[in-house]
Amino acid sequence: MATAAQALTVREFIDQRPMSRFQIWTVAVCTFVLVLDGFDAQLINYTAPPMAETMHIPVNRFGPIFSASLIGLMLASMATGPIADRWGRKWPVIASVCSFAAFSLATAHVTGFSELWLLRFAAGLGLGGAMPNVVALASEYVPRRLLPILVPIVFVGMPLGGTTAGLASAAIIRHGGWQSMYYIGGALPLVISFFLIALLPESIQFLAEKGEAAPSIRKILARISRETPEPDFETISSSRARGRQGVPVVRLFTEGRTAGTILLWVPYFMNLLLIYFTGSWLPALLRGEGMTLAAASTATAFISFGGMFGCLAEGFLIKRGGPGGVLLLQYALAGLFLALLAEMSVPFYVMLVFTFTAGFMIIGAQGGLNALTASFYPTSIRSTGLGWALGVGRVGSIVGPLVGGVFLTSFHWKPSQMLLFGTFVAGLACVSIFAATFIRSSAAVYSRESSLDRVES
Repeated sequence: MATAAQALTVREFIDQRPMSRFQIWTVAVCTFVLVLDGFDAQLINYTAPPMAETMHIPVNRFGPIFSASLIGLMLASMATGPIADRWGRKWPVIASVCSFAAFSLATAHVTGFSELWLLRFAAGLGLGGAMPNVVALASEYVPRRLLPILVPIVFVGMPLGGTTAGLASAAIIRHGGWQSMYYIGGALPLVISFFLIALLPESIQFLAEKGEAAPSIRKILARISRETPEPDFETISSSRARGRQGVPVVRLFTEGRTAGTILLWVPYFMNLLLIYFTGSWLPALLRGEGMTLAAASTATAFISFGGMFGCLAEGFLIKRGGPGGVLLLQYALAGLFLALLAEMSVPFYVMLVFTFTAGFMIIGAQGGLNALTASFYPTSIRSTGLGWALGVGRVGSIVGPLVGGVFLTSFHWKPSQMLLFGTFVAGLACVSIFAATFIRSSAAVYSRESSLDRVES
């Protein structure tokens, strides 16, 4: 067994075995981190109406507030990816969790517009550092045959956190005030961060590629495969990866990855614009149409609720239908249900069906894009690839709330017109996926035989 172990790379060792309890536990911890991330990221959407009333700020001025945390998310996504690819995934994740926990607690004491903007920006820096590194770390403990299924499942944490925030807001704000939500959103991740220090492992592929910490690698391998004695393991890194040095961001555009990188970025931009445009303004739009705060929060929470199921189903759909066809259909249906949602006079339960289905399509597509990106880039630049794709997407998420604010204040758009704009964005995402099939050098990114099945270690 020792000889066999010495002949394998870490990636091959993981690929040739079923998922162990240790690997499942690691993926579960990563998913829970994204639950906390999603909870804190969505809080402002649900607390904006009561905050506006308390601070005597018109809710249509909250566009910059919605975008503040998203600017922080964008900067952190782009900055922490290269840091994690050089220094590891674990500690950037822990630092990010502690950061957004602290600034969420501080938000509970905010009294003015400028102070709120600054605190949401600072919280965004923490939120943006968590996702790309968590997804990269989880993907490096998953056999490549399960990657397209398990990476979207990890992303379930984001909509699950958003759903929890919406349902909790509907129940808690009327009794404890909006401040209570930020106490919860700050205290819980702060407590969990201490457990992450003890329980969250470093990426074993990262350790192997750096050629360091051989005892740590042997211990992790022993936990993955307990039938093999620890002393029989050897530290084996990929010689190919060691030979590929350079600035991680530049490498996103080398070795034939340029077209694929760009055609991953375009739908990221459109998708996150759509998610945050809809999620940021829908509670306020519904509230303006006379719906109670609890009902508006519940209806918006169903977008995240549908997204949970979308992420769970995404991997299976992609395996059967191929990334391109599945994403194309999802964006088309997302546009259709946003158009149906624009008909505000429908009964409340019908509106819940529409928001659930729209969330299933839009957030499910985001899980699929994350799986594609995690598999498209090798370990040595995976956090950078994910971070920059998310960073470019965050530009869309910043534009979405700001554009919504302009539509409301300058053009006096009605809620139905706002939602029809979401249909237009979904159509642009369809066009970007469709265009990829005509660019030969990048068509493989969205084909059935995509890089999902060719993860490079």
